[in-house]
Amino acid sequence: MGGALSVTLVALAYPSMLGITTVSSAPDRVIATTQWGPLTESDRDFVVKVRAAGLWEYPVGQMGVQKGTSKGVITASQHLIDGHSALDTTCRKIAPMLNITLPNIASPQQVGFVNQLASDAKGQQFDKDFANILRMTHGSIFNTVAKIRSTTKNSLVRALADQANDTVLDHITVMEQTGLVDFDQTLFQQTTPPKLPKSDLT
Repeated sequence: MGGALSVTLVALAYPSMLGITTVSSAPDRVIATTQWGPLTESDRDFVVKVRAAGLWEYPVGQMGVQKGTSKGVITASQHLIDGHSALDTTCRKIAPMLNITLPNIASPQQVGFVNQLASDAKGQQFDKDFANILRMTHGSIFNTVAKIRSTTKNSLVRALADQANDTVLDHITVMEQTGLVDFDQTLFQQTTPPKLPKSDLT
């Protein structure tokens, strides 16, 4: 797992793991009043992050279907594709309703994740890196989803959080079912996130 996983996990564990920086230091600041309820900085950031996650995780899912050598990895890859397709549809539906601009190009940070897995030869190393990278990523975002779900006053964002919660939990589960997750390393990366240079973020 070594080299390919280490650089990837650095970025994935950080709160800005999806290449998004927060504009304001007050995430609960209301930035718009909508018919679905007030929209805060955190709400907007969440919608953007859900979209951004799909920009790299969907291609990684496609890669896993092609390069995965175990049934568990191939199954998990299909779950990534299906889950992020559905989330992306929701994001693209509600973003214009809430006047949120979504990213359309993966950040250098995200491109790095994809490239690192692409550099793995097809086989056991790819399977291990795939399972651990994606398990750690989803573990890192899980608490964020829960926080948005419990605090947002916007019904559209709340519905997206419900969908994201189900999707992230499903993805965590299928990664664990591969039998390849190194929990010690994964949990370490989740709880000790390193900082990233701003040049790597969108």
